[in-house]
Amino acid sequence: MYAIIEDSGTQIMVREGDVIDIDLRDLKGARTVTFAKVIAKGAGDGTAATIGAPYISGASVTAEVMDDAMKGPKLRLSKYSRRKGYRRTKGSRQEYIRVRVGAIA
Repeated sequence: MYAIIEDSGTQIMVREGDVIDIDLRDLKGARTVTFAKVIAKGAGDGTAATIGAPYISGASVTAEVMDDAMKGPKLRLSKYSRRKGYRRTKGSRQEYIRVRVGAIA
């Protein structure tokens, strides 16, 4: 069984047991995350999938938190103006939460 969920403006295809990285959020000590914005849900055996308009009502995906506040790869941004001696470099690292997908209901 698979589902396509929406989280922080991105669409993610998940199956039970998948490990995904999602944007950092305040969990307030909770060890599970529930995704209520399910766009599509299917069995994965070639039968037609259920598609919401825009979301499937009553559908949800539950995931357990594995790691809090992981850091992603370093991204670099460079600005440059030719013949002016102007160069600037900035860097940042996005923080993520790693979760394991459990039940698709």
